[in-house]
Amino acid sequence: MEKDITIYDIARELNLSPTTISRALNDHPAVNQKTKQRISDAATQMGYRSNMFASNLRKQRTNTIGLIVPRLDSPFHSAVIAGIEKIANEEGYNLIISQSLETAQKEVANANTMFDSRVDGLLVSLSFETENLDHFERFINKGIPVIFYDRVTEHKNCTSIVIDNLQAAYKATSHLIEQGCTNIVHITGNMKRNVYSDRLKGYKYALIDHNLPFTESNVITGQMTEEAGKLAAEQILQMDPLPDGVFVSNDTCAVSCLKTLKQAGISVPKDIAIVGFNNDTISRVIEPNLTTINYPGQEMGEVAVRVLLLQMNGTEERIPSNTINLRSELIIRDSSLKKKVGPKQKVVVI
Repeated sequence: MEKDITIYDIARELNLSPTTISRALNDHPAVNQKTKQRISDAATQMGYRSNMFASNLRKQRTNTIGLIVPRLDSPFHSAVIAGIEKIANEEGYNLIISQSLETAQKEVANANTMFDSRVDGLLVSLSFETENLDHFERFINKGIPVIFYDRVTEHKNCTSIVIDNLQAAYKATSHLIEQGCTNIVHITGNMKRNVYSDRLKGYKYALIDHNLPFTESNVITGQMTEEAGKLAAEQILQMDPLPDGVFVSNDTCAVSCLKTLKQAGISVPKDIAIVGFNNDTISRVIEPNLTTINYPGQEMGEVAVRVLLLQMNGTEERIPSNTINLRSELIIRDSSLKKKVGPKQKVVVI
């Protein structure tokens, strides 16, 4: 195995001092451009690798941001990561990404790894199971900013980036009611997470405001995966009477539910109207196209990392509050349209 090339090896090769080599590789103005180029060419030819880790330790910065997501295979989190990576790269930061796989134990392990890797800041979307934030206290005590996005919890020292999930769910459920639905099932996730508890509240408030009863048996809780959508559809098919509307808390689960219902002979939206959440690409591929809530994942990622960078650079006084709300909107497509769209009804297509 070949040993790593050092600045001393380059110095011997070029008959220059190690100090000159170090200054040239760090673009110091004391070294002329011709010498810099000669040293750079030699370093490349000899296979020299800069020890960025040691250099950053001396500066007390690693130029690295940590990111913990529940699942990497989520279309929503893929969009968020794209937004985070775009801004992080523009600002000269590297990104370390890990997934909790929806378990608190893995999230704790990920947080410990991020801390030991000396990240300058941390972005987190919480797992299904997370109940306390003890594993983030080391970051906060060290002055390392922690930003929660999407799946958040209140913490006086941490900023959260969210949408108004309650209002979005209210709009989705109200739309189904306006289409004539009176028996609406809600498919949702773990109530420990704000996104699902708030969407359930929005669903309930829409029923109340339209004088429809809330029935506990009409709420189906699962993992919000493709398999969960199939299982929810099978549960719906056993209901008597069948519901005439379904509001699902993400598009992956909604599309799987829709496909399973169609395979069982259910006409969508004639028999059962369906609304999803997130505006994932799959919502525009399934037939009929899925009505959904446009959840700006890439924008959320960009905002989250910009806020993190402000806090990392000590300018958090420019952040208006501990919670930043982004805009969302209902996108009406064929999966929910039991009635023809009137001339005054706004339909957003994205």
